[in-house]
Amino acid sequence: MKKTLFTAVCLLSCLLLRGRTIAVFGDSYVANHRAPKEETWHAKWAVRHGYEYQNVGRNGGCVAFDRTRERFGPAMTVRYAQLSPEADIVLIIAGHNDADKCGCNKDSLRMFRDSLAVVIDRIRLQCPRARVGYVTPWAVDRPGFEGIHRAILKVCRKKKVPVLDNFRKDCPVHVLDAEFRRRYFQAPQDKAHLNAAGHNLYLPYAERWMDTWVTKE
Repeated sequence: MKKTLFTAVCLLSCLLLRGRTIAVFGDSYVANHRAPKEETWHAKWAVRHGYEYQNVGRNGGCVAFDRTRERFGPAMTVRYAQLSPEADIVLIIAGHNDADKCGCNKDSLRMFRDSLAVVIDRIRLQCPRARVGYVTPWAVDRPGFEGIHRAILKVCRKKKVPVLDNFRKDCPVHVLDAEFRRRYFQAPQDKAHLNAAGHNLYLPYAERWMDTWVTKE
C-alpha cells in the first residue's frame, strides 16, 4: 500500500511539473566540453523530473570576462539574453574560467563579484518567473579558486540565491585525486569536466540539493 501511494505521488509530481523549463547557464561544466550535453547531470535531472531543458553553456565562458577574441564568446553579463524568458528555473554553473583569469588579483576578483551581481539581476529581469540557483566550480588547487568561491557565496547570500557548494567535504567529486579523475573526468589531467560516469555519480548529490529549493513553495 505504501509503495503504491509513493508511486502515485511521484507520478502526480511529474504531471504537475511537465511543461516547465530549466535553463542551465554557464561554461563548459554546462556545455560538457567534448562530450554530449545529454550526458550531463543537469540534463538527466531535467528528464527525470519532466522539465524541458535549455542548455546555455559555452566552453571557455566567463561570468566577468569577454573572451570573444579567444573564440570563447562574450561574458555572461551579455549572454544572459539567450535564456528563455519562460524558464521556471535558471541554474548558473560558472566561475572556473574566471578563477583562472583572476588568480589572486584583487581588482579582478572585485570585477567578478560585481559582474556576478549584474548577471543575477539581469537573469531575474529576463526570466521573471524563474527561481535562480548557483553551482560552484570544483575545489581546484590553483590560485583564484578560493577567492572565486568566497565571492560566489558572498554575492549569492546577498541576492538570496541558493548555492550548491562543491567545496564542501561531502561533495562526491574529488578533483584533486588522480585516480578519481581517471575514472570520472574526461581526461586524467582534467580538473573541470566530468565524463558520463562522473555525471551519474554526482546526480544524486545535486538532486538532493535541487529538492531543497526547487520544490519549496
